[in-house]
Amino acid sequence: MTETFPAADDLTALPLATLSRLIADRQLSPVELMQAVLTRIDALQPRLNAFITLCPDEAMAAARQAEADIAAGHNRGPLHGVPFSVKDLTPTAGLRTTYGSRLFDDFVPKTDAVPVARLKQVGAILIGKTTTPAFGHKPLTEGELFGRTLNPYDAARTCGGSSGGAAVAVASGQGPLALGSDGGGSIRIPAACCGVVGLKATLGVIPNLAAPDLFSANSYIGPMARRLDDLEPLYAAIAGGSHLDPYGLAHPMAPPPKPISSLRIGWMPRVGNRMLDPECLAAAEAACALLEGEGAAVEEVSFDAVALEPAFLTLLRSALLARLEHDLEERRFLIDASLKAALEAGRSLTAVDLQKANAARSACFRAIQALFEKVDLLLSPTLAAPPLAADQDPNAAVTIAGETAGSIRGAWYPYAYPFNLTGHPALAVPFGSTATGLPLSVQLVGPWYGEPGLFAVGRRLEAAQRPKKLLERQ
Repeated sequence: MTETFPAADDLTALPLATLSRLIADRQLSPVELMQAVLTRIDALQPRLNAFITLCPDEAMAAARQAEADIAAGHNRGPLHGVPFSVKDLTPTAGLRTTYGSRLFDDFVPKTDAVPVARLKQVGAILIGKTTTPAFGHKPLTEGELFGRTLNPYDAARTCGGSSGGAAVAVASGQGPLALGSDGGGSIRIPAACCGVVGLKATLGVIPNLAAPDLFSANSYIGPMARRLDDLEPLYAAIAGGSHLDPYGLAHPMAPPPKPISSLRIGWMPRVGNRMLDPECLAAAEAACALLEGEGAAVEEVSFDAVALEPAFLTLLRSALLARLEHDLEERRFLIDASLKAALEAGRSLTAVDLQKANAARSACFRAIQALFEKVDLLLSPTLAAPPLAADQDPNAAVTIAGETAGSIRGAWYPYAYPFNLTGHPALAVPFGSTATGLPLSVQLVGPWYGEPGLFAVGRRLEAAQRPKKLLERQ
């Protein structure tokens, strides 16, 4: 399906830095860019199904306003006039927000989530809401409301989830920037499946005020883009604490990134998982070898993430049931079957189960903090296998390297969900591809507020394996 990717000199493929320069120099109108993006969405939406809701009229009006503002000398910065999309779990004022569920098919919020409002303040332009499974409850992007979102590399493989629409949109040129969300790997999983970069930031750095219990937060809004040079300005625009977020009240200054030659890297080939696809292992080993060749000290470390899965599921299912218990009783016919199964599983949980899960979360935090006493950075595969089959049952065992490997969380993405519970920043970076051309990815994890160090190492990995530079309009 290579025809789903834009040609290198197409407007929809250009790097953000190029778009920003052309717009600032008035060589490119935000209206021209917006029209190109909307035309591409029109062409690919019937095939890839990355969007639930679009707002083309509002986007074009905002593009005309951006053009007038810039012409008048009021350029708000590198994102002014640049399109972005938002995963449909994140509220957008005046634009339908369904949470991927028929329960909210016609819900229109009155206010924007904080990151959305911040992007609008710097002149970025919302183009629509991307697909997500209902309430982000599974790592495959499909649902009764919208159908299935397809991987742009291979329609027979999943695009991942739950920010699958966001990953597909940026990978295929349907807008250069996207906001996803990550409750257990939901940015990093589809980023890995679709060959893009995605960040789950430190807890509290990017406000997400939707959870009823902010003190137990483990879901994050975060940036997704085709390359780190695109993602970093997006991150800069949305980062910064909120007085309404207990974890965002105060942030220590992020330490400057260390040179690669002085880094101590903890290499995590496994985290309690029995199976690891050879191509995923080889890609991550190559990333380690590259950094080691530049002077980094690499030592193998581990912790048992698979043992944390029952606690993670307790936290997930209890939160979903608390939110949707009334709907399960009164409107269960509108709830997706796989979500219904998760809600029913939550009925058996007790207050003691929840306290034990929180204790396991704390123990995991202590274990990761102990690792960071010895290393500066953790590196692992993002996934234990390349993208699974598009029709994978999320409640069935997955197959890795020809063998039954266990549950989808514990076997396919055990590297991802622990860091939702511990709060550490985690970045998925494309690195290599399978023999059949599917993208592979490595995950970089840092200490709290260590995003600058992740970006520095991620840029080095990108530079080492990008075969050619995208053409730029002069």
